[in-house]
Amino acid sequence: MRLSRYFLPVLKETPAEAQIVSHRYMLRAGMIKQASAGIYSWLPLGFKVLRKIENIVHEEQVRAGHIPMLMPTLQSADLWRESGRYDDYGQEMLRVTDRHGRDMLYGPTNEELITDIFRSHVSSYRDLPLTLYHIQWKFRDEIRPRFGVMRGREFLMKDGYNFDLTKEDALHAYNRHLVSYLRTYERMGLQAIPMRADSGPIGGDDTHEFLVLADTGESEVFYDSQITELKFGDREIDYDSREQCQAVLEEFTSRYARTDETHDEAVFNQIPEGRRRVARGIEVGQIFYFGTKYSEPMGATVQGPDGKAVPVHMGSHGIGVSRLVGAIIEASHDDRGIIWPEGVTPFHVGIVNLKSGDAEADAACESLYAALEAKGLEPLYDDTDERAGGKFATMDLIGLPWRITVGPRGLKNGVVELTSRRTGESEEMSPEAAVERVAQIYAPHMVRGI
Repeated sequence: MRLSRYFLPVLKETPAEAQIVSHRYMLRAGMIKQASAGIYSWLPLGFKVLRKIENIVHEEQVRAGHIPMLMPTLQSADLWRESGRYDDYGQEMLRVTDRHGRDMLYGPTNEELITDIFRSHVSSYRDLPLTLYHIQWKFRDEIRPRFGVMRGREFLMKDGYNFDLTKEDALHAYNRHLVSYLRTYERMGLQAIPMRADSGPIGGDDTHEFLVLADTGESEVFYDSQITELKFGDREIDYDSREQCQAVLEEFTSRYARTDETHDEAVFNQIPEGRRRVARGIEVGQIFYFGTKYSEPMGATVQGPDGKAVPVHMGSHGIGVSRLVGAIIEASHDDRGIIWPEGVTPFHVGIVNLKSGDAEADAACESLYAALEAKGLEPLYDDTDERAGGKFATMDLIGLPWRITVGPRGLKNGVVELTSRRTGESEEMSPEAAVERVAQIYAPHMVRGI
């Protein structure tokens, strides 16, 4: 993309309403614009990052054997009355009435709707196990929406639902989701720690939240520092293997890690003092097993092997897709702007022309642009007449991981400058070598995980 043809409304000043880093930088980098309290338009740069994150989530869900679908944003209140949650959910639920006087709601979650779909089409244990998921906009009427996309009222979320014959089968689905989430977050350049959590209005006894450590996190967390040394890496897991999935769960949950709601000071104090940590965390996902909480009142049963009807065991599993954009920025930035991990960057590399209008510099930039695109990469070429300092400031603000700087002086020696946004280190090399280096860096991120 050529910057002269792109819509990138960057701001030089920080808007007064932005209280945390991610909100400030998302506004300044032209990623979002507030439409009303807690509701945002996603501008082109922000939308590209949102789609990168969404694609990673899709890929890892499909890898784990889960089936994508799409449910509506508006739901019938009758389903929620059937489960008993309509009056229990509270004022966060946006309730509406259509022109025919029917009670509707803007879905904050989809347990009732997916259970209704299941009971309408599945009747035999032979059709199990089954996990369905979708990525859809949700709405929760927060009393004090703040921190930009971190605590907005409208948000994009992946929510998945498993249906199993027995508790043991459903707990395997729980473990399978934990494994897929670990892989998902690491592909985004994040370490998201699974922590024992409270189930809240979803219900159930087994639940873990995934939290990214950050000073601006909304939750106080307590953990054994050894857990931060764990990495899932590129290991291969057979998602049908109960033993392998259980082993991963034990590896990542055997050390103490809890939110303030489930914190046990006595157990925490058994950890050696040097490893005890208290910090803040940003929730980016949560998994639940809640058994027959919805299937029993809503009649979601299957015929078991003995011919008798039994309620299915269920769980739900969410990832905050839009919230992840803010969480990544909170975890990866400096005082000049965002630093995108390679897996989610909106553009793979920036090209800065230090002397637009100079025939040799223009030609070199055009050649670089074409060569990078030929490698399947997306460059952002700053071909504007802005001064060099302004171009560098914009590139630093929007946070592309790599920048290629082209100027007449370097071209006389046959070189351009390749700069890492994260380290600030620069290296001079031929344009051809710069293209090859960037292509090698992104090679692992260009291979789809399916």
